[in-house]
Amino acid sequence: MNLMQELELALQEEKQGAEDSLTGPGPIDLEDNVSPANAHQSIAETFRPEVWKKYLDISGKESRVIFSDIYDLPEQNELRNDCKQIVEKLGNDDEDKVSVLSDLESILTQFRKTRSPSRPYTTDNGWIELLFPVVALKLPKQETYNLFEAIHRRYIVRHNDVFHTLTLLILYHDPALSNFLVTKKITSTHVFTKTWFQSLFAAQCNLEVVYAIWDLYFQQEDPFFIFFLALVIIVNARDQIFALKDEPKDKVIEALSLLPCGLERDDVSDFCSLAQYYDYKTPRSFKTELKSCLFENEATSLLNTSILDKTFISQALCLPVSAEELLHYTRHSLDYREDSVRFFLIDCRPALQYNNGHLPTAFHLDSSLMLQEPTAFATAVQGLLSCQRAAIKQGSQAGGEHVCFLGCGQLEEDQYTHMVVSSFLQRQIQFISLVRGGYQSVHSCLEECNSLDDGLVDHNSAECLVCLGSSPSRGSETTPSPSVTTPSSPFARSHSSSDLFGKIGAAMKSKSAEVKEKLIEIISSPSSANANSSPSFKSNSTVNRKPIIGGGSNKRRYRNVAPVFSIDDEHEPQTETSRDSEPDDETIDSVQAWLDKPEVIDSFECQQINMQGYLCDSILLVTETNLIVLRELPERGRGQVELMVNRRLATIGRITTKKKHPEFITFQYGTPNCADPSDMDRFLIPKAKEATELLSHLILRCVEEEQRQKQETGNSSETNRTNEPDKSNVSEINRTNESDKSNISETNRTDESDKSNNSETNRINEADKSNNSEASEPSKAS
Repeated sequence: MNLMQELELALQEEKQGAEDSLTGPGPIDLEDNVSPANAHQSIAETFRPEVWKKYLDISGKESRVIFSDIYDLPEQNELRNDCKQIVEKLGNDDEDKVSVLSDLESILTQFRKTRSPSRPYTTDNGWIELLFPVVALKLPKQETYNLFEAIHRRYIVRHNDVFHTLTLLILYHDPALSNFLVTKKITSTHVFTKTWFQSLFAAQCNLEVVYAIWDLYFQQEDPFFIFFLALVIIVNARDQIFALKDEPKDKVIEALSLLPCGLERDDVSDFCSLAQYYDYKTPRSFKTELKSCLFENEATSLLNTSILDKTFISQALCLPVSAEELLHYTRHSLDYREDSVRFFLIDCRPALQYNNGHLPTAFHLDSSLMLQEPTAFATAVQGLLSCQRAAIKQGSQAGGEHVCFLGCGQLEEDQYTHMVVSSFLQRQIQFISLVRGGYQSVHSCLEECNSLDDGLVDHNSAECLVCLGSSPSRGSETTPSPSVTTPSSPFARSHSSSDLFGKIGAAMKSKSAEVKEKLIEIISSPSSANANSSPSFKSNSTVNRKPIIGGGSNKRRYRNVAPVFSIDDEHEPQTETSRDSEPDDETIDSVQAWLDKPEVIDSFECQQINMQGYLCDSILLVTETNLIVLRELPERGRGQVELMVNRRLATIGRITTKKKHPEFITFQYGTPNCADPSDMDRFLIPKAKEATELLSHLILRCVEEEQRQKQETGNSSETNRTNEPDKSNVSEINRTNESDKSNISETNRTDESDKSNNSETNRINEADKSNNSEASEPSKAS
């Protein structure tokens, strides 16, 4: 065996050993006891192309692409110029630059024609940045194309929902940071993470760091893992981000977009380990339901998207969790790893629905208390949080850090559940999620498995609304029966905290008075609740204040018109018909075009609560006569909005707000004295006071104007009737006028006589004055 053969054999043995060390354990299994720090392996530069092909599933089955080398794309010049720039970065010799440039342009042109025929190439679509690390491997043209095509197909997202997904992850893991971005009016991560996802960080990081990230990313064989990589970059820089609180929005966005630039080669292993930790701490169903929609090919992606609700992510209030995952956790909670997701389940349905069937680990919180009796609601929340801490401390299967809310699955009822979830989000509590489809979805899953009686506690099919196929009615079910007893949890019985859970469950299902009495007793008793202090209670009465329209105590109300604006905690009718369909191109325009209209008096940023209970970022415009609502469409481009509501101010019969939530504003349409409004719109308006004062003033003006016009119309009609005399009366009037004329002539003659008499009188008076003067002279002398 000669020297060359020995070298080749040694190289093959080294290559085989490297592949075995890389592929032996396979992708990391979340259920295995594998330390994330030891799970990642670096790849030798010599073997990187072959190892990548294996993880991209193209090893040994590369397609043979026939390059036409016909450069006739409409955007060909733009593409060629970008290729020249990337060749300069590669640093090839001058004699190689021409061939490399030709290969690059040929690869991108072929990819554009075969893989993206309907989407033209643009400089900012990430293709150039994604291709650069592959070209730097200096592979043959065919292998370069196959690697680039496989990476783009498997790891580049297909839909704009990617940015809403990252926003929800930030809200779930770091609500304080999410709140900071919202205060800076950065409502979508699209503005600073677009290039991250388009290039897999190749646009921000140097080539050495990109290779290290891609080596570990491809080993995961999980395209969704890039969301956790992006999450780690943002969360780890939270101190830097908070330090930008006084900077303008553009400066903050610029700083955020450059965050990956600080990564070094030695940081990548810890970076990926942290990302895997956040992966463990996120409900698994969230990514499994989205992965196929975001990363598969176009046809499969469209099919999967049709299965899911179009508003599943873009309008989600918080992180959604599937009923299947919740049930799996309920059944196998003892098998969960310590660092995995453990749910603390809060059932927000009315008490009667809860008593007719609920999950064994669920704690009850009637969402109607939030509006009807805020003090009792606050007490119930404090009791639940105390119960959660006690359950975690004692290792109960019903306890967990991840708070999961369960509604009933009905549109009208879940509006109250969404308000409860919003109140927890405002507290900036970590790990808040909501079960998609609510109790209906849970019920359906158990029914399909024939496990209704085993999976639910106290399930009563004769009264269960899902079994009956009925819609819940809030008015008839918020007051529970006094004879309701507390179902015991089979999980809680085996622990010393079972008495605590039973008492809390009973208190949660009681009416407001019982909630107050029992929770005070439970929470204030250290022996039964392990609580250090009891919440204080204040008497709470419904405030029936009726402010004067336009504000100020000295201003009068409009006569015989009920107040337009009121602070009210009464139950509001659930009539809401504002449009929430797909955007219509005819209704889409730039927000600046709307703001520049001369009739716009003022604008307010807000969130509209749509018919599904989701919060939609919107802008409220006020004109002299109309209320206009524009909804932001980040997927259509920055600053694009759609017209959602256009109401005449005169049709607003009432504006209501809540004492405890003054930013929650409801516009009810109809007549001011009408008890049943014809329609309504709901908003969360940060500047609610300014908005309502302006609108109340304009509404008063519109109402007065309409009534003035009606009064003028009535007077005009009366005048017309008066100005239609009989012909006989006209003749009589004419004769009277003739007589008046003769009288006027006689009067004129009399006036002339009077004038002559006045002149004579004046002469006499002058004579008297002269006599008086003569008489006064002797008086002075004497």
